[in-house]
Amino acid sequence: MADIAAVVLAAGKGTRMKSDLPKVLFPVLGRAMIHWVLDALEAAGVTKTIVVVGYREDLVRQELAGRNAEFAVQSEQLGTGHAVQMCRPNLECGDSPVLIVAGDSPMIQADSIAELIRQFTAQKWECLMGTLIKDDPKGLGRLVRDSSGRFLRIVEHKDASPEELLIQEVNMSTYLFHRSSLLWALEHLKNTNSQAEYYLTDCPAILKHAGKNVEALPVLKSCESLSINTIDELEMVEAKMTEMGYPCKN
Repeated sequence: MADIAAVVLAAGKGTRMKSDLPKVLFPVLGRAMIHWVLDALEAAGVTKTIVVVGYREDLVRQELAGRNAEFAVQSEQLGTGHAVQMCRPNLECGDSPVLIVAGDSPMIQADSIAELIRQFTAQKWECLMGTLIKDDPKGLGRLVRDSSGRFLRIVEHKDASPEELLIQEVNMSTYLFHRSSLLWALEHLKNTNSQAEYYLTDCPAILKHAGKNVEALPVLKSCESLSINTIDELEMVEAKMTEMGYPCKN
């Protein structure tokens, strides 16, 4: 398996959590949720991890002081694409593929990530997204495909047409990029959307339009759709993790 560098998006405040604590530090089964993410990455064979910090970065750095992680700082919240742009100094050296995941998804599965890496390495993609099929995809970005079933683009829920909202294949912010292709795509991001943000989700379409080999595979499990944005969602995730036999660290 190829060496993999991972970027973990962990700069947000998480305003819907109604707390001053950075969202990724909220405890899930007795541990800050970001630890579950980092554990899965390590188990999948990731060799370098870059954590993007921003809101109360001191607390995140302190929590992760004992882990093998580098840090990149997103001082302004200008979107997920902007967050990865802040990692450029960490990614200038080397040519290993770059995996990007969300820090608020403690149910990310090591075997799903390993399968994504295996497929990426075997097919020599420039970008490969891990997706899943969800019965109720409300709030999630949709995977738009052409008539042959090939990837075209990701459309955010708030920017989707009524027809696109019917799509059940969703983006779960899990990407593998050829490193130079990622850096090139980040340079071409624009913030011409309803949030005036730089979306990482635009990078695959930018590469596709440039003739690069881009695809999405529904290799993620249904449990991996359970990210955390509210206290209610945190309780749901804890219940599911308990059901699946995750160890409680209390």
